[in-house]
Amino acid sequence: MITLAEGLRLPTNGLDYTILALYFVVVLGIGFAAKRSVKTSLDFFLSGRSLPAWVTGLAFVAANLGATEILGMAANGAQYGAYTVHWYWIGAIPAMVFLGLVMMPFYYGSKVRSVPEFLLHRFGPSSHLLSSVIFAVSSVLIAGVNLYAMAIVLQALLGWPQWVAIVIAGFFVLAYITIGGLSSAIYNEVLQFFVILAALIPLTVVGLKRVGGWDGLTDSLNSSHGDAFLTAWKGTGIGEGNPLGANWLTIVLGLGFVMSFGYWTTNFAEVQRALSAKNLSAAKRTPLIAAFPKIFIPLVVVVPGLIALVMEPTLGKSKDGLQYNDAIPVLMRDLLPNGVLGIAVTGLLAAFMAGMAANVSSFNTVFTNDIWAAYLKKGREDAHYLKTGRVVTAVGVLIGMGTAFIAASFSNIMNYLQTLFSFFNVPLFVVFIIGMFWKRTSAAAGFWGLLSGTVAAMVNYFWLYKQGIIAIPSDQGANFVSSIVAFVVGALVMFVVTLATKPKSAASLAGLVYGTRSPGMEELPAEGDDAWYRKPALLGWGAIILAAICYIPFSF
Repeated sequence: MITLAEGLRLPTNGLDYTILALYFVVVLGIGFAAKRSVKTSLDFFLSGRSLPAWVTGLAFVAANLGATEILGMAANGAQYGAYTVHWYWIGAIPAMVFLGLVMMPFYYGSKVRSVPEFLLHRFGPSSHLLSSVIFAVSSVLIAGVNLYAMAIVLQALLGWPQWVAIVIAGFFVLAYITIGGLSSAIYNEVLQFFVILAALIPLTVVGLKRVGGWDGLTDSLNSSHGDAFLTAWKGTGIGEGNPLGANWLTIVLGLGFVMSFGYWTTNFAEVQRALSAKNLSAAKRTPLIAAFPKIFIPLVVVVPGLIALVMEPTLGKSKDGLQYNDAIPVLMRDLLPNGVLGIAVTGLLAAFMAGMAANVSSFNTVFTNDIWAAYLKKGREDAHYLKTGRVVTAVGVLIGMGTAFIAASFSNIMNYLQTLFSFFNVPLFVVFIIGMFWKRTSAAAGFWGLLSGTVAAMVNYFWLYKQGIIAIPSDQGANFVSSIVAFVVGALVMFVVTLATKPKSAASLAGLVYGTRSPGMEELPAEGDDAWYRKPALLGWGAIILAAICYIPFSF
């Protein structure tokens, strides 16, 4: 769990609380403003597919930029150094580009309302129901992580009791999503993105100035942790030891391919933002636009972790002292004056709420459309599903409050999240990728591939790793291996089952398999001009090249 050391209570005053209160007022105001556009269930769940690409792009990256990432990746930066950048440049950018250029035409063009609904068209009801249940469970688990982490942090920083923090944040998320639906969540995520940056940029700039700039930071860390601490690839040879407990093969395959593509291409909390775009061009550009700020997030998340390590050399040295999770709070306490401190606290709270809102809004969509409407209450009027969506939103928040404490059984919040991704997202990815590129893949293969991949990941983690049957240096390394196991087992099972069962007809696969098209997948006019920034291929390659360039200073 996230636990912060005693003595981190922030010196907040009335100005800081005023900033926090104003933020809450604006959040609810956006919810009421968005309510006017909610007339149908499509408006509530997908914003009527009407939002511009820049809005959905910023919401896409903000939905991922939760406070668990901010605190967790800063902690990883302090613990692992430059190895942490792998989660961004190899563990995010290629997959985001693949989603935009390859998978969004299938998602958006087939007019599905969710990721599981795509599996319904491609594989049938068995895979659809299984994926819907898996995704609903993972959504409330991850929403609970955000609530629990926020409660612990606010208790330490502001002195709020845990239950007060949980109720307040849960109430505001519940209010603005229930009132305004996905539009409210997305526009609040755009606001939250800028609030988060307004909190992290001053923290990084002032912190760098305090430790003597980048040269002072590198000199200090090289002398205390060795020259490999600020490189991304040293010590990652097979058989070599490093703090991350992973070699280049598990980093590239486990994180860079399987976990990364599994998360970014099948996680409906992210894909839902792109599905709300106003046309196919905007949907394709959504993850590509998000990729550019994502490239630079390490500068305001990982670098503060490094700064905290220089300012507090005892960080993570003893169980009773400051821990790696304390990196961001330590900098907030020691560097920021009142007013700016209020913005930073608001930014942390905004990050928690963005992460929770993304998972709650995706949960209500999947449960209402893919479980309730598909199997329990078919053929009802649209108003019934709109009302159900609002009720399910409240239920999702309440369940999230309950699942929050499951995270307490894990010593590191990022380990917990990565474990969930290896269990749930990777098996989904292998089913998607094989079904999307191999026409012969049968309906039965989709179901058994998804089930076997999920079970294989759990067996590897809970039995082979936790019971010490195989030696893996760290939980993160175990997650990488679990992801590879899930992908390989799921792919093999799909291959065998496909050869033993009857494939779907070619006509039923139109628009669902690469190389086929349906009328719904015809490209719509971009937005009236041929500007370079409206060309998805150019944006995608630009993001990959820029991410590769960012690796250069950390490679030697």
